[in-house]
Amino acid sequence: MGPPSDTVVSGSNYWDLSSCTVPGIQSRFRLTSYMVEIDVQIPTAFDPFSEANDSGAPGAKEYVHIRIQQRNGKKSLTTVQGLRKEFSYEKILKDLKKEFCCNGNVVQDKELGKVIQLQGDQRKNVSQFLISAGLVKKDQIKIHGF
Repeated sequence: MGPPSDTVVSGSNYWDLSSCTVPGIQSRFRLTSYMVEIDVQIPTAFDPFSEANDSGAPGAKEYVHIRIQQRNGKKSLTTVQGLRKEFSYEKILKDLKKEFCCNGNVVQDKELGKVIQLQGDQRKNVSQFLISAGLVKKDQIKIHGF
């Protein structure tokens, strides 16, 4: 009486190949009369935007992007995009300007929608303000820049 068909014999040791799997790779091993047949399925390339494309459901995670743009010399511009459309951008801008003592405006972009612009590097300040005001959660903010 020999070992089951899903095992490999080496000396007195048996290895069960039916449970031999690698995460992300589906594989099947079969031992037939000294011949090994291996079927391996290679995973597809990783798509970092796949979860954004798959989640068309309401309440899907949408990010608020806070970026810095370099102007001339030391001058810089902080932009905030991705806030929900039901928010009043003008009221948020008014509070941001008052809180950080800087100037700013709301710009309407064809692709991005409404974007808040502030003078200077206000990335950390804006993210803390948005979290403390309860407008967004910490995991919904992406800070870009150098």
